[in-house]
Amino acid sequence: MNWSWPFFFDYLTNGFMLRGAWTTVWLSVISMTIGLGLGVVAAMMKMYGNSVVRYIAEFYIWLFRGTPVLIQLVIIYTGLPQLGIRLNVIESAILGLALNEGAYLAEIIRAGIMSVDKGQDDAARSVGMKWRERMYYVILPQATRTIIPPLGNQFNGMLKTTSLASVISMEELMRNAQMLAQINFRVLEVYSVAALWYLLLVSIWGLIQQRIEAHYEKPFGPSTAISPDAEKELKKALQKAGTAKV
Repeated sequence: MNWSWPFFFDYLTNGFMLRGAWTTVWLSVISMTIGLGLGVVAAMMKMYGNSVVRYIAEFYIWLFRGTPVLIQLVIIYTGLPQLGIRLNVIESAILGLALNEGAYLAEIIRAGIMSVDKGQDDAARSVGMKWRERMYYVILPQATRTIIPPLGNQFNGMLKTTSLASVISMEELMRNAQMLAQINFRVLEVYSVAALWYLLLVSIWGLIQQRIEAHYEKPFGPSTAISPDAEKELKKALQKAGTAKV
């Protein structure tokens, strides 16, 4: 079957494909947001929890990083109902994608926190800052600069990983492309359009990511993240740390 430009342009502006592209966007955003929350919790559990808490975090990370997300989606959608837990397609897709993403983000967040010089934490501790204050005012603002680039890359990957949700009949971009291809058997045209939509979404996110990374190139991230009083204490602590090193 020869290539058909009319079919290609029809698919390019087809409302069914547009709805699929929009579903891909909101599915990615929701799954990434939940995954980020899970990643923060898992990272903190692994770094600062007791032995039992650390084991739970390590098991979660090991399990979801070590198995394909496709299998995870199928097990969640078809396996949980056998345990009495019934989730619809959307809930299953979000849960599967978020759990998988959280395992990867946990290691990214942990690595970002560990990249901050230990002297920064010691300096903040020396001026009487509690753990929460040290994390919020000293560690996390600096770790964010390290975390943001791989975090952005993970969202880039999430936009494409959502295509795996088509296996459980989630009507995102890939699933809608598959259904259109079955109507007129114009497989090449419809999948070319799907590829263009993925490229467009990824390109738009690339521009957004550049702006975010430029924003966090500031010494301690957003200037509003540190209150005036905390900033004074932080400067004193950093000066003491610098003097101690000399």
